[in-house]
Amino acid sequence: MSTQYQLVMRNGPNPGATYSLDAAQSTIGRDPGNTISINDAEISRYHVRLTAQGGKIVLEDTGSTNGTMVNGKRISGPHVLKAGELVALGEGISFVFEALSFDPDATVVSSSSQPAAAPRQQPVAPPPPQAYAGQVPAGPAPVAPPSASQTGKRSALPVALGVSALVLICACGAFFWWVDATLRWCTFFPFIAGCG
Repeated sequence: MSTQYQLVMRNGPNPGATYSLDAAQSTIGRDPGNTISINDAEISRYHVRLTAQGGKIVLEDTGSTNGTMVNGKRISGPHVLKAGELVALGEGISFVFEALSFDPDATVVSSSSQPAAAPRQQPVAPPPPQAYAGQVPAGPAPVAPPSASQTGKRSALPVALGVSALVLICACGAFFWWVDATLRWCTFFPFIAGCG
């Protein structure tokens, strides 16, 4: 019997994604140079190292900022993973560690004994990837230019405010001109010195 190991993402950008741990050493982190690269603000550039040793997988935090937890407990040194353990990086990313056993000498079913394949369906384009709360943006989001109707509304508002202000200034000027021309200062402004 031979055993293969894998991590299955429980929480993060790709829940359900499976990451095989076939290499002698794997790394997880935010940097694209990692074996498993995760674009998340809580993940350090090089967060953890997974090393195959004597048929086991050893997990080691590489000095990450937010730490690494196994089954809710923060690890401070190398930890030999057991099947079913929950590995959490920071608060938003978690994996389940799985061990898969298989017999390399087992008989394989030949293709001639398999039933006829069902007719192929047209491939469906995958949905666009969804952003999640901890994702670090790759760059500034593109901004669409405003539509013609929005542009018209924006340019009409300053014009309307300018016209309203001009009408108000003219009305005030006309009122004061009329008060001065008819000598009614004391009627409208009795607090002025000399009115009384």
